Amino acid sequence: MSPYAAGARLAATLLLLAPLGGAPRAEAGGRAADVAVQPARGFDRAAPEATRFGALDFRGGLVLSARDSDFGGWSGLWRSADGRRLVAISDKGTWMTATPRYDGGRLAGLDEVKLAPALSGTGEPLGETTAYDTEGLAIVDGTAYVSIERTHEVLRFAFGRDGTAARGETVSVPPAAKRLRSNSSLEAIGVAPPASPIAGAVVTIAEQSDGDGPTRGWILTGPAAGEFRVARHDGFDITDLAFLPGGDMLLLERFYTRATGVKLRLRRVAAADVKAGALLDGPVLATADKGFEIDNMEGLALHRTPSGETILTIISDDNFSSEQRTILLEFALSDGAAR
Repeated sequence: MSPYAAGARLAATLLLLAPLGGAPRAEAGGRAADVAVQPARGFDRAAPEATRFGALDFRGGLVLSARDSDFGGWSGLWRSADGRRLVAISDKGTWMTATPRYDGGRLAGLDEVKLAPALSGTGEPLGETTAYDTEGLAIVDGTAYVSIERTHEVLRFAFGRDGTAARGETVSVPPAAKRLRSNSSLEAIGVAPPASPIAGAVVTIAEQSDGDGPTRGWILTGPAAGEFRVARHDGFDITDLAFLPGGDMLLLERFYTRATGVKLRLRRVAAADVKAGALLDGPVLATADKGFEIDNMEGLALHRTPSGETILTIISDDNFSSEQRTILLEFALSDGAAR
């Protein structure tokens, strides 16, 4: 959950608490959404022709908007292994599915955009329950995992079988996770790849848990299950995670104050360090501030191109505020950082 302006947060909260009224219940594929796209001129506003930023090569960006009350608040993001499909989930429990479109190798638009409510185990839209602050998303082998703030939950969905009509099933979380602060809890989620020492384990990390100190994370499943900590630096909060094929973990981080505006940071943690009892830390791959084409960047996904490039996709959560934007960015990891 972003620390953005209190007024915008309050308005969004009131919207989330309200029933969705006469909104139609979406079918398995969802309902079509008309999304306007404005391509970003570049990543660095002062030097739009620049493409290299730390370990990242900029591959295009889009500013997305729609005249639809369910469009926005995108906090969790997933790309299929080949990058041809995109799935996102919003703060208020809405799925977005889409097909990314490219022009000359650069991200140019989204086709076949559809929206649908994520469903509870009883078939009720999550936005009409207390479990509405859906944050992180990972999909592996047809199962989608979603982390939820406020209620400190993780749900799994048979997404490969049922698509957006899948119903959420509870994944057990430790009692300590249930004691996190309501708006700073289970923000990031991922599933460790086969090359990881904890292959197949579901991993989740709190946005922040102990003031300025390290934040808590958990390996939720598998024989190596247990709690770890993630070092925090310079006031940045964890907003998402993604695993590289070799098992290293990428952490997406955000910082915001009214004085400085929003900042983004991407950090890398070695695969061998992701274990119960550890304090996780690692080198910074890239940073950006308000001089760059960013907003409240919360969702991180990874896929490989046919040529073997590792592509990172990052999406912003606009908090359903007219003062913020939905931005979708793509970067290629440099060869040395992609392993």
